[in-house]
Amino acid sequence: MDQRLRDLLQLLELERLELNLFRGASRDIGSPQVFGGQVLGQALSAAATVEERIVHSLHAYFLRRGDFNAPIVYEVDRSLDGHSFSNRRVVAIQHGQQIFNMTASFQVDESGFDHQIAMPEVPAPETLPAWDCPPAQVLAQLPERVRRFFQQPRPFEFRMVRPIEYLRPRREAPAREIWFRAVGPLPDDEMLHRRLLAYVSDFFLLDTATLPHGTSLLRPTLVMASIDHAMWFHRPLRVDDWLLYAMDSPSASGARGFARASVFARDGRLVASAAQEGLVRSRDAS
Repeated sequence: MDQRLRDLLQLLELERLELNLFRGASRDIGSPQVFGGQVLGQALSAAATVEERIVHSLHAYFLRRGDFNAPIVYEVDRSLDGHSFSNRRVVAIQHGQQIFNMTASFQVDESGFDHQIAMPEVPAPETLPAWDCPPAQVLAQLPERVRRFFQQPRPFEFRMVRPIEYLRPRREAPAREIWFRAVGPLPDDEMLHRRLLAYVSDFFLLDTATLPHGTSLLRPTLVMASIDHAMWFHRPLRVDDWLLYAMDSPSASGARGFARASVFARDGRLVASAAQEGLVRSRDAS
């Protein structure tokens, strides 16, 4: 297995302290605080105290910035174990304070009605250039902390349907499509693939709310932070094959941006949906 994936899987594994109490390590990926996807993935690992049921939805709130220099403790409340569904509430604690909470729902495998929207018509990932980080000439113009973020080795690779203009952003429609996949093969474990999708879903989503305003997350006057994050898992998926992240932002108001996304497999199946609201504030306006 690729070492970057091995490190990520180790990060998402938690130490059990008590029956419903877990501890996870933190990782500095170059961002000012703990990456939200890490907390989502770890909380989902803590919530998975069910048997023969798979997660189908999660709803989470980011309450305080996480400190990547300290571990995170996850407390699980086994809210429901019903005939078909189980519900878990997870609270993440650091330095004696709640930094995050999440409710996740699990369901036994059932059949029923089946329909979905169509996948957008976009170029295949193989026809698009690989994107690890901005070009060298762009990196040279970025602040040190931002450059460090982009230069971190990542367990996922991305292919942009349209290039991202970090230094000279232009006003454009609030929509973006990005292909992504893990950098190597992974075991046949549906819950593992859903945990990893929760991790990677925090990349790029909120940025979509800035597109109509001709700004960029690299602008020092722009403050962005996730407030909440929700996901729905519709069908079996694999993050080690190409997935299309089709994002749009229907609204921004009150210093908050809202973005939503559909996740499609290569064969056109809608495998998941996501939504996020976050702080999008210009210091010039304060």
